Amino acid sequence: MANSRPANLGAKARAVWDDITGSFDLRADERRVLEDCCREIDLIERLEAELRGADLVVQGSMGQPVSSPLVTEIRQHRSTLARLFAALKLPEDAGSADQAAQDRSSSARKAAQARWGTGKRRGA
Repeated sequence: MANSRPANLGAKARAVWDDITGSFDLRADERRVLEDCCREIDLIERLEAELRGADLVVQGSMGQPVSSPLVTEIRQHRSTLARLFAALKLPEDAGSADQAAQDRSSSARKAAQARWGTGKRRGA
């Protein structure tokens, strides 16, 4: 099945997968990006669980107080997750699957016109 959920996803990642694949007909490359999103969600969940109850400030290599490396990792993975979601180019309204397809088609058309010079030209 094309939209079968990847194995071993956590609860939040499963919910995201089900929500998006239930609302949009994704191509294979988009499903791969969505899977990466879900894996990032799971990783963030694990890092946040480790951080719960841990010190936010730890001792650095020179004995100085520094932010816990988990804080930095969580921030970096959240940034990665945001970039992955942006790469999917889903419309903000989850009910707009038709609009997403139209936007993709329009983007592809503009790219082709730019590449092949078939768009409207000034003075023409």
